[in-house]
Amino acid sequence: MNKLQNKIAVVTGASRGIGREITKQLASEGAFVVAHYNSSENDVKALLDEIKKDGGEGISIRADLSKPETVSGFVEKLSGELTAQKGTSKIDILVNNAGIVSYNSFAETSEEEFDRLFNVNVKSLFFLTQKLLPQIADGGRIINLGSVVSRIHFPNIMAYSATKGTVDVLTKHLAAELGERNITVNSVAPGAIETDMSQWLSSDEGAQTAYSMQALKRVGQSSDIARVVEFLASENSSWITGQIIEASGGTKL
Repeated sequence: MNKLQNKIAVVTGASRGIGREITKQLASEGAFVVAHYNSSENDVKALLDEIKKDGGEGISIRADLSKPETVSGFVEKLSGELTAQKGTSKIDILVNNAGIVSYNSFAETSEEEFDRLFNVNVKSLFFLTQKLLPQIADGGRIINLGSVVSRIHFPNIMAYSATKGTVDVLTKHLAAELGERNITVNSVAPGAIETDMSQWLSSDEGAQTAYSMQALKRVGQSSDIARVVEFLASENSSWITGQIIEASGGTKL
């Protein structure tokens, strides 16, 4: 049974890692997916080919969300593409997944690095959600990607951790703002997930470090997060809003 049949879902940062798996998962449950990407054109093309081979539907739209002036252009193009293909510019599900990380100590973090992290991880989420809000259907879903590092200390990513703490705050405030429209807003907070953003996990030493922090003794995968996002996108989560859902294998309990 397709839980998301006739739903339209937008996933930012969809070409790789967690975003890619989320996009596949939503498409597998019947959603028409809009896969946002920035530079990984070949990756997003391969993703859509895979989705269509499995009977799903979707399109891709490019935008550099680190630049605030491109957000309006992305929304305009999205509206045009959806109207042409689906006869509506409305969307049902927005997954704010696009994000970057950098590894530097507090003392070594530059203002440029700080600004770039906040531009991509916070500012683009804030203003993309703001500009898409008129197109999000009543009863829709907004799902933000946070991180377990907003709860725990992890070395050399203080600025990144601060962006994810801000995502948690925005999640709660948006949930309160949008409750009257029956739009739920939640955040999924992954722990250590094996992606190209966390290559340290691919070594035996890195895996053992993860095991030492977690109740569950395995390396987390993007599919672990995608299934949580699918739940929050479905009707099964209709009474959940304003929550930070940690999917971390029980990190530092």
